[in-house]
Amino acid sequence: MASSTLASSFRNPEHSESNFVARSELFSCEGKERSMRITRHGLSIAASLAAMIMIFMMTAVSAQERLKLATEGTYPPWNYRDTSGKLVGWDIDIGNAICDRMKVQCEFIAQDWDGIIPGLNAKKYDLIVASMGITAKRKEQVAFSNRYKETISQFVARKGAIKDASPDGLAGKRIGVQRGSIQHDFLIKTYPKSEIVVYDKTTDVELDLLADRVDLMLQNKLTSYSGFFKKPESADYEYVGPDLKGGLLGEGNGIAMRKEDTDLRDRVNKALAEIIADGTYETISKKYFPFKLMGE
Repeated sequence: MASSTLASSFRNPEHSESNFVARSELFSCEGKERSMRITRHGLSIAASLAAMIMIFMMTAVSAQERLKLATEGTYPPWNYRDTSGKLVGWDIDIGNAICDRMKVQCEFIAQDWDGIIPGLNAKKYDLIVASMGITAKRKEQVAFSNRYKETISQFVARKGAIKDASPDGLAGKRIGVQRGSIQHDFLIKTYPKSEIVVYDKTTDVELDLLADRVDLMLQNKLTSYSGFFKKPESADYEYVGPDLKGGLLGEGNGIAMRKEDTDLRDRVNKALAEIIADGTYETISKKYFPFKLMGE
């Protein structure tokens, strides 16, 4: 039988070749199908892994700590709104740099100055990053980070109008100041013979000075330098009297938080130290001022 089949194959070689080709094609089709099944399986695994990674990333983002940072938003160049309404300024840049180091997501919100500490203690936000002066009175209500800039205040008046900026020299003069600021408290206690006129915004103080509705204004010297004195209409005005700092005018500026948030305070201080050490703080400051904001 075997010899007959072999002989038949030799007698009909085309039949033998066609069987071989058919079997080869069958094996080839089975291999392709098997390969396709493997490929589909691999793609399915890859898709599942991708989905798992996406879910993990979304979970990580949603689980990331979020903090709300309050700022005034009307105090250029420290914190204010640009033409699009976005909060910008030195405080905003510094706050974002600190948040980056702490690896937390931060959202800035604007808050009127006279309600900014009550809002913090009512837990409407977690930090105040608004160039707030560190004073004994404020330390009774909130905790502060380490100092993140110095505060120097100085009077501004029309050129030649004020010769003596002492309490007696300014007796009877109208002095404009922002309500609730450290300068406000300083004037009330140091210049009792003057008329203290208060405003909700520093920019409102400046407008009334230009309109001669007040004789002088007292505010942060850097604020006057980078804001008021950059305006053409301020050409007839000058700084008056000495630099004022310390005592009632505070120990510099810090980031405020609730007293019980001691862990947050330590983390903020660590992040602040890091951005000072690596030059980030100075790089940000140079965007706004041609001089240092803190001594060595």
